[in-house]
Amino acid sequence: MVFQGRHGVGEREQVEPQPFEVDVELLLNLQPAGVDDDLARTVDYAQVFEICRSIVESTRFRLIEALAEAIAHEILAAFPVTEVGVRVRKPQVPLRGRLAYAGVEIWRRRGAERRS
Repeated sequence: MVFQGRHGVGEREQVEPQPFEVDVELLLNLQPAGVDDDLARTVDYAQVFEICRSIVESTRFRLIEALAEAIAHEILAAFPVTEVGVRVRKPQVPLRGRLAYAGVEIWRRRGAERRS
């Protein structure tokens, strides 16, 4: 997913939107949905997309780590998933050299200690 956001340590990053790429992986039992062919028995990825879009576009964080944490927290609160993985990439990093992107990946489990 790609969204325009205002996240970064620099003042300009907090004012001018730039692209942020977000990947989300969800761990849950998919057998009931697969057997019944029923969207109500799984996670609607359109809703996951909207959660990510809303967080990236309507909030401001200094760190992409904080952005990833906010996304993971909201997904765990909204859906009965066991675990969520969130990757955030920032392709337009304001550095004086070439860099494809800066990024983080976190995994959060319902009711467990945090790990990165």
